[in-house]
Amino acid sequence: MSGFDIAAIAVAALIIFVIFAGVKTVPQGFNYTVERFQKYTRTLEPGLTIIIPFIDQIGRKVNMMEQVLDIPSQEVISRDNASVTVDGVAFYQVVDAPQASYEVTNLERAMMALTMTNIRSVLGAMDLDHILSQRDEINTRLLHVVDAAAGAWGVKVTRIEIKDITPPADLVAAMGRQMKAEREKRAAILVAEGAKQAQILEAEGRKEAAFRDAEARERAAQAEATATSLVSDAVARGDTAALNYFVAQKYVEALKAMAVAPNQKTFVLPYEATALLGSIGGVAELAREAFGPQAAPGAEPSARRSRGSVPPTGGAA
Repeated sequence: MSGFDIAAIAVAALIIFVIFAGVKTVPQGFNYTVERFQKYTRTLEPGLTIIIPFIDQIGRKVNMMEQVLDIPSQEVISRDNASVTVDGVAFYQVVDAPQASYEVTNLERAMMALTMTNIRSVLGAMDLDHILSQRDEINTRLLHVVDAAAGAWGVKVTRIEIKDITPPADLVAAMGRQMKAEREKRAAILVAEGAKQAQILEAEGRKEAAFRDAEARERAAQAEATATSLVSDAVARGDTAALNYFVAQKYVEALKAMAVAPNQKTFVLPYEATALLGSIGGVAELAREAFGPQAAPGAEPSARRSRGSVPPTGGAA
């Protein structure tokens, strides 16, 4: 092989090397920065591109996809001096490759430190009860603060989530006792409210019953007064039959009450009981006056019996 052939092969190899040095392929989801004499000049987008060999070189290969940053656990003291252990996770995405490459030395470490310090700042300004119950508010405040600080690095923070908040064991036990006492208090209040409502309803029932009893007694008294007035008018007119009927009715009611008494087996009619027959005769006369001579066909014998002589002796029933 002659020297010319060797030179041709060397030139061809050099040309191939130069071509490979000047042609770059950027994968999807990445941006490459181009440096010329150690100075940033431009950014390569995904795809096939050409740079000037030996003059331009690839500076940083920046991942432009959304990334997850796990925040390690750390101790945080709340505003009311309660110590809790907090960990979380952050989601961020590089939106400006040159800023993410040249504005911060280690982007991931810087994001972790920024998030951890802001977690301590945000939670340290809140009470323990607020920390445990307002996790969404904590996430929103952290996202706002960290995103504003990371904007200078060409980073967009999309989400920050607090994964776990762990109070000390003695504090958890105290919270459990507090919750139990609160539930027992609510149960006692409900029982007292139920007893109160029951007493109110019972009192209202007694009130309604007393009102209705009074109304019934009033009506009964009015009826009694009306009956007495009618009998008085009948007596004033000389009509003794109505008086006999009224007296007989009361007499029969009294005898009925004596007969149905649970401790009454036998009773003796008084001497005045024979006057009851005359009262029954008065009932027949009332019927005859109201319905005519044909009414109460069996009343006349009773009336005659009532006008007969009755021995003034009592009998046993």
